[in-house]
Amino acid sequence: MPKAMQYTKGSVIYFEGDHEERIFIMQQGAVLLSSTDIESGLPVAEQVKAGEFFGVKSALGHFAREETATALVPTIAVALTVQEFETLFSNNKALIMKMLRVFSNQLRQIHKKTESTLNNITEDQKSGMLTVAKSFYDEEMYRSACDVYLKFLTRYPNCVEKEEVAKLYADAKLRKEKMAARSGRPSAMDSNEDSSVSNSSLKVFELPAFERFAKTYEPGQVIISEYEPGDCFYLIQSGNVQLVKCVNGTSKNLDILKPGEFFGEMAILDNSPRSATCMAVGNVKCLEFNKENFELLITGNPQMALLLLKLFCKRIYDQKRRYRILVVKDLQARIADVFLMLDEMNPVSNEAEKQRRFNVTISDIAHWAGLSSDVTRDEVSKMVSQRKIEIYENYIIVNNILDMKRLYDTRATTRQA
Repeated sequence: MPKAMQYTKGSVIYFEGDHEERIFIMQQGAVLLSSTDIESGLPVAEQVKAGEFFGVKSALGHFAREETATALVPTIAVALTVQEFETLFSNNKALIMKMLRVFSNQLRQIHKKTESTLNNITEDQKSGMLTVAKSFYDEEMYRSACDVYLKFLTRYPNCVEKEEVAKLYADAKLRKEKMAARSGRPSAMDSNEDSSVSNSSLKVFELPAFERFAKTYEPGQVIISEYEPGDCFYLIQSGNVQLVKCVNGTSKNLDILKPGEFFGEMAILDNSPRSATCMAVGNVKCLEFNKENFELLITGNPQMALLLLKLFCKRIYDQKRRYRILVVKDLQARIADVFLMLDEMNPVSNEAEKQRRFNVTISDIAHWAGLSSDVTRDEVSKMVSQRKIEIYENYIIVNNILDMKRLYDTRATTRQA
């Protein structure tokens, strides 16, 4: 049962780094949330007012508190367990939409900071889609290039670039067919389908009423393209979906989404263009929901709304973690932090074991670190010569993860040059 907690002036409700899963609603008084800016290293303060929630993201995402909460004056705050919050959240339509939009905006702002740090040039929607298509074409991913060119022609049927784009589409299609003929199979990405649906929350969407929203996609098919208008969002029922970002004309893999996960919801919530390209890995089945029925669907299905809210919490945390790597000035420390992040993402059962094997390549490390392949190879070679890591074709072994921690702690700085 929710419990009203009283705090005297100056009392700390929780500290940054604490692991606990209470969510608070300010009832009376004022609370200061203090943290450190990732890029500048300067203190950041935000005041919570009566009626507002705090501690939501870390509680729902099951990660450490990102800020310290201090009572500025004598304060009363209601503490809720995650289950109590979910009950309250599920029964309040206005709260559902407000929190989804707030979290969507927070994630969008982190994306913008990340792009700025990577010196990625933001383009207008039409030019951006053509850049995305060209990046796939240059990497001989002709199926994906065809899909983006076709989406462009469908979205902008009367544009001045119509004839030129039609020629590019025809060329990409011809190359796709030639590649398929040489390989003896459809031109697509390697099929690595994960059709297992482990998330019990998907059961609510297995009802016959949802089948009319179902869409299937072939390996390598682009479901949504970066920069195109956002008018639908998706829930993966089977298969995996690859998130790809076009950074300065080159495709960068962001993440792999699995059954039970959503994508495309940000553009729905804040009326902005797509922030990434989503493409099928193997055969994929999704439920597609349009912008018009989004609010009705979300507010009418509390379980779906909670899934989406928790997904935002995870993505905000993950994006901040990746951004923290990009603002490290020292290159060795930056790469060490990549290994630390990978270790956090893949916890081991035996913590006494210090050696780690990560199924990544130098190209993957370059992506996470925001560095060129050549620079990354030079820095990684130094670690190899010091016997900190071993490089193999499809994986990297870190001989002692504590070495990466010491390297980061000794040489890292969160201030940009």
